[in-house]
Amino acid sequence: MRPRNRRVPEVNRLLEVLPTGELRRMLVRCERIELAFAEVLYTPGERLRHVYFPVGGFLSMIMTPADSASLEVGLIGSEGMFGFPLALGVDVSPVRAIVQGAGSAFRMDAAFFCEELERSQALQGAINRYVFVQLSQLAQSAACTRFHVVEARLARWLLMTQDRAHADSFRVTHDFLAHTFGIRRVGISEAARSLQRRRLIHYSRGDVTVIDRRGLKAASCGCYGADCASYARMFG
Repeated sequence: MRPRNRRVPEVNRLLEVLPTGELRRMLVRCERIELAFAEVLYTPGERLRHVYFPVGGFLSMIMTPADSASLEVGLIGSEGMFGFPLALGVDVSPVRAIVQGAGSAFRMDAAFFCEELERSQALQGAINRYVFVQLSQLAQSAACTRFHVVEARLARWLLMTQDRAHADSFRVTHDFLAHTFGIRRVGISEAARSLQRRRLIHYSRGDVTVIDRRGLKAASCGCYGADCASYARMFG
């Protein structure tokens, strides 16, 4: 299959479900910014001063236990937002937010976001549904990490990243994936070589291209489909 780029959305999908008037009001109170690759947007324990609605870029949510190991617990792209603990009355997050894919995003002051939540039932409903999706996907990730082999987990991660990158090619290193998966680098290298031998991906010096998306879906565990289904149930 020939790789191809996909259309980058003009607005975040979570915001897009709002009625037109409320969407316009939200966008007026947002600042459109460019996210830089590897930029750290948030460190655990900081006060949440902004919420982010990615459009072209996407974020990696990293948990770092006390022993300095790390594990990715979520990806957020144009389908979601970072900062939803504010909707629960909490102004901190337990995860580190790092830009994994450069691109645009809407950034909103936390105080403005809380004001809009009180004002808009539609926004409250959308955020509540998104929190449910995040909880569902977090539970799915925990099961995936415990029960599925690295190759299937890597195939799932590449599909999730491709969806949020809106392109068949993106950048990621073996070192980052080793931290993401909480395993040794050699395990990631072996899984990537296997997918490349099967001509599902091409990988060279940190540049990944998905060649056969259908084959990659077949190689992944069922968790990718479950993630997509949980979002579709809430947002169509």
